[in-house]
Order: sequence, then structure tokens, then C-alpha cells
Amino acid sequence: MNTRYERFLRIAIAVAAIAASTALWWPVPAQAQRIKEVASVQGVRPNQLVGYGLVVGLDGTGDQTTQTPFTAQSITAMLQQMGVSIPPGVNMQLKNVAAVMVTAQLPPFAQPGQAIDVNVASLGNAKSLRGGTLIATPLKGADGHIYALAQGQLIVGGAGASAGGSKVQVNHLSAGRIPGGATVERSVPTPLHQGEFLQLDLNAADFHTARQVAQAINRAKGEGVAEALDGRTVRVRAPQSPGERVAFLADIENLSVQGAAPAAKVVLNARTGSIVMNQAVTLLPAAVAHGNLSVTISSTPVISQPAPFSRGETVVAEQADIRIKQDGGSLIEVPAGTQLTDVVRALNALGATPMDLLAILQAMKAAGALQAELEVI
Repeated sequence: MNTRYERFLRIAIAVAAIAASTALWWPVPAQAQRIKEVASVQGVRPNQLVGYGLVVGLDGTGDQTTQTPFTAQSITAMLQQMGVSIPPGVNMQLKNVAAVMVTAQLPPFAQPGQAIDVNVASLGNAKSLRGGTLIATPLKGADGHIYALAQGQLIVGGAGASAGGSKVQVNHLSAGRIPGGATVERSVPTPLHQGEFLQLDLNAADFHTARQVAQAINRAKGEGVAEALDGRTVRVRAPQSPGERVAFLADIENLSVQGAAPAAKVVLNARTGSIVMNQAVTLLPAAVAHGNLSVTISSTPVISQPAPFSRGETVVAEQADIRIKQDGGSLIEVPAGTQLTDVVRALNALGATPMDLLAILQAMKAAGALQAELEVI
């Protein structure tokens, strides 16, 4: 009896191991996404605000007014509005004031009286904005109208100290943030309750995703409610009542859609040497040879000393030595790869640095061995 039980236990363990290995090797099916994650309602978007202001109360780390005259001009104009006149010709040496640019994002449906966050960045040569206070600054939109008013204490996520020519700094000191530092003064109208139809704009143009969004809405709300106009736009017939329209959008934005597999793409960052590729990238059989070229330039000072009692002068010259070294690269066969792990393994076999891979991938694309779109950023 024990022998049968042990045999059954060994078989069960073997089946479990096979199932676990299968789960590891077979790709996981794509996860469904909600409509709110792949599309947005046309017209429901944030708006950018910008303003020019002054930060006061700095501990001697403000702008040098001799090099930033606009800071002194701003102080003069502000004091004149408060009834303080500066005699002409007075050169103010201010150290605790900094001219800044204030930016904010006005969210959709924001109403007067609501608070929004603002970012503050130095415009002149201030050393630090830590401990400063932003004076009331109007924030304007692209149309020139004032939509918010910002003021408050800055939060700077850094610290620094300097003495005797030495300096220590942690993080960035010339920019800060004021949580809830601006009050909305004007709302932006949205076309949400205008017309019979609403338009959903997909985050990325894809005909399959547009069709999936339209089909999901039609299954939930009835045939003919949604129609895909192109690869990025889906037109939806919505109720006329504002309350019913909001409820309608709340329902459809949580509907699940099966996203399409992305197009094969390799993104190359030429500045940092970063390479990112998605799982759709494949390789065809190819042979790659890549060599390294290095140039070394060394300079050695040569001193020419005149003879004794001669009236010559000591001359210092430079002797340059230039060496060029080129390492020969052997021809390496790159096997075909249909999965991302195969592609990574084949590229690692080349033994090239990320900067070398930038050139190798472009050459493989030109030769037709890289089945992906190259994008250089």
C-alpha cells in the first residue's frame, strides 16, 4: 500500500513540475485594458499656465542684481504699486530676491476657488531658492487671460553649503514646488455637454484598438452607439442630459478591451547609449563583424636650454605623439530569434558595448536582418 502511495506521489510531483515549467516558458496572455487607459474624451484635457514672479526671503542666495537687471526692475515696479518710490539712479544691491518663472497645470473641470500645485524655477543666477516665499503671481494661459493666482512658501528638495572655495550640494536648489500654491480664478469651458456625439481619442493610432473600443461600447450600450472613424478616433452617441451623460461616460470608460500587440520597435538614445526594444522585435540570420578604433594623443613638454653665457632664452615646446589602434573584429554569426530572449542572447554574443550596438542595429536594419522599426531619440 505504501509503495502505491509513494508511486502516486512521485507522479503527482512530476506533473506539477511539468506544469510549472510550462507556465514559465509559455508567454502570458496579454492583459485586458480599460477604455480610460487607452483613450480620452476630446476636449477633456489640462491647460498649461505660466507666470513671472519674485521669490523673497532668501538667505543671501538670490540674484546678483548687477548681472540680472530685470530683478531690480521688477522690485522697483512692485514697490511703486505699493506706494514706495525709489529715487532715480539708486543701484539696489539685493541678495534675498530672485526672479522666477512659475508654471502650473490647470486640470479639466477646475472651478474658481480650487487649489492647484505650482512649480517655481529660477530665471536668473540665484544660488538657491530654499526658504523663499513666492509673492502673488498671476498665471496666464495661451490666450493671455489670467486663470490662477500663485503665492506661498517654496519646498526645495535639496541642500547645499559652500565655504573657502569648496562647495557641497545635494539635489537641485534652483527649482521648487508649492503644493496647492495657486488658486483658480477662472474656469475653462469644455465641450463635454455640447452636441449629440462625443469623440474618444486613442493614445496611440491603432485600427485594431479602435475597433475593439467601438465593439466593447456597442456590446454594453447597444448596437450603433459607437463607430470607429479611423485608427485614432471613435465617435460615440451620448445622452443629452448632463447627469445621464456623466453616468454614460463612467460606464464606458471602465469597459475592458483587448489591446493589440505593439509594432516591433527599437528605440535608440544616441546621447546616453540606451537601447530599448519591445517583445515583437525579431532577428533573421545574419553575420556581423565589428572592430574598435581608438586614437591616443599624448603631449610631452620639451625644454630647450641655451648654452652658458649665451644670450639665448629657454624655450618650452610640445612634442605630440599620436597612436591609432584598430582591433579587428571577427565575423560572428547571429542566429534567427523569434522571442525577445533570443534577440537579447544573440546581441549579447557580439560582445559589443551599447554605443557599438547603436551602429550594429542600424546596419542590421539596413541589411534586412532586424525586423523592427528604429527610432532615434
